[in-house]
Amino acid sequence: MPVFETSVVALILWGLIGYGLGSIPFGLILTRAMGLGNLRDIGSGNIGTTNVLRTGSKAAAATTLLLDGGKGAAAVLLARSLAGEDAAQLAGLLAFVGHCFPVWLKFKGGKGVATFLGVMLALAWPIGLACCATWLAAAAVSRISSLGALVSTASAAVWAMILGYTSGLVLILVLSALVFQRHRANIQRLRTGDEPRIGQK
Repeated sequence: MPVFETSVVALILWGLIGYGLGSIPFGLILTRAMGLGNLRDIGSGNIGTTNVLRTGSKAAAATTLLLDGGKGAAAVLLARSLAGEDAAQLAGLLAFVGHCFPVWLKFKGGKGVATFLGVMLALAWPIGLACCATWLAAAAVSRISSLGALVSTASAAVWAMILGYTSGLVLILVLSALVFQRHRANIQRLRTGDEPRIGQK
């Protein structure tokens, strides 16, 4: 039984908690703490895993991936355990928004793929695992991180329908649309063949 009734006040509270968790810029924090320089001046300047990898530190990139995914999952799991499914979905959405538009970085954040996957794993782990496997397969074949992310994101709604998870389908579609919106420049480079491959600085 949830501790709080899922009232408007509770939803606002869990939305704020989700945003707060999502807005923690782990990539930026880790690279500075590990003496890898200012991530904003490296590669694309993005705060996510792919750009952290361009510092040359696989450990920093892997840790960023886990933490960015973990904050999305934590927002969902905490809200679900204390306030129910509606709060969990809102917290997941706002965690993603917080990662992409963190107030601490003047709303200039990451592209949200790791956080998206963390939210998916927490909402319905079979869909999350299917999306992760899709990303790994697409990235391994293409050697292009953004293409793997886009294919994985596009597959999420398909996996949800196949696996019978209809209650979160609207959220999945909204998050997927936001991921594609955040990858506009990548999509253009994919069209022209100029998108860098994994590990390329």
